[in-house]
Amino acid sequence: MSALKRWDLVARLRTTVDAIEHIVGGLGTAVLAVAAVLWMVIAAVTCVGGVGFALLPTIPRVIRAVAQRERGRLSRWTPEIIGPEPLPPGFRAAIRNPTTQRELAWVLCHGTAGLLLGMVGVSLPIYAVTDGTFPLWWYVLPPDESADTLAILPVHDLGDALLVSLMGVGWLVVLVAAEPLLARLQAWPGRRLLTPDPGTDLALRVAHLTATRAAALDAHTTELRRIERSLHDGTQNRLVAVNVLLGAARRAVARDPAAAVAILDRAQDAAEQALTELRGVVRTILPPVLTDRTLPDALASLATTCPVPCRVDADVPGRSAASVEATVYFAVAETLTNVAKHSGARRATVVLRRNEDQLCVAVTDDGRGGADEGAGSGLAGIRRRVEAHDGTFALASPAGGPTTMTASLPCGL
Repeated sequence: MSALKRWDLVARLRTTVDAIEHIVGGLGTAVLAVAAVLWMVIAAVTCVGGVGFALLPTIPRVIRAVAQRERGRLSRWTPEIIGPEPLPPGFRAAIRNPTTQRELAWVLCHGTAGLLLGMVGVSLPIYAVTDGTFPLWWYVLPPDESADTLAILPVHDLGDALLVSLMGVGWLVVLVAAEPLLARLQAWPGRRLLTPDPGTDLALRVAHLTATRAAALDAHTTELRRIERSLHDGTQNRLVAVNVLLGAARRAVARDPAAAVAILDRAQDAAEQALTELRGVVRTILPPVLTDRTLPDALASLATTCPVPCRVDADVPGRSAASVEATVYFAVAETLTNVAKHSGARRATVVLRRNEDQLCVAVTDDGRGGADEGAGSGLAGIRRRVEAHDGTFALASPAGGPTTMTASLPCGL
């Protein structure tokens, strides 16, 4: 088999696995859609006795919650679907909202056709595995139940079992050919009904870009202030001390050469400290380690210096933009600093992956949890840095742990 054919086969298998994943997720939202339909039926039936009127206001919220689940699922399977504006107050206004009406149509469609497609899509890999491995376990079945998955071919001996395994190969061929199509068919109503109108989509995108631009400017201003404060409070004071000591040494040369030598030694120490602090400030602007080494190597270096045992799992082909890599580096560095100072964790893990055009990083620790962005731990600064690149930042830190920081940035592929 040529390399091109092997690559095509691997690509088809990968597409099939992705389709199975989307089918399973779609089956989950289809079950939620069925639950939403049942809730609407219950509310409508109980309205006869007057109880259902109290349930009516919850119907638009239930529909929106299920639709948002589907939007999130479809957004992980590009292109992204931007969420709608909040529901208007009041049942009548909410149910008359065009977006709500489209969501209602999607719930009815996905709860029927989507559920059926999901069941078919999930059944195909089960059939392929069950029939394909049938010769390995058929003899443990009762004689009257020993047959293929569709109960078409009774099995009496090993030859019949091998024939069923050939049917499993056929199911595998059907799976590879049909699963991506089933996934697209299942997602099609959501793509048509849950996507905002073009004008709304554009307005929401403009609002999002405006917010991220403001965050970028704010992050830039904050960074400039931090650099200015570091230079003013540290390096500048050291250089002033060097200047004063050199003046004192100049005046002491003629009358007390020994004292002048001691003063020059102090001036040299102050100059070395100023250089050290200046190098530290420069490293916080753009780490030199990213110039000499790759991002996984830089993260591995951070992990070795972390007081908490840390494991790095990085698998990214090639390099990303320097600003993106620097943002990921600083996000991980700040998070590991928080882990060492506040979490009480025994171990931490850094996972770095590239998902299509997104560079994704996750830092997890087994500490006490309870991390809060508003507690001044630097998490708000990480969010500003990430959102300045039009990225996303999320923090999950329940009481008792574990704590997981995730960030995803466009890497310009």
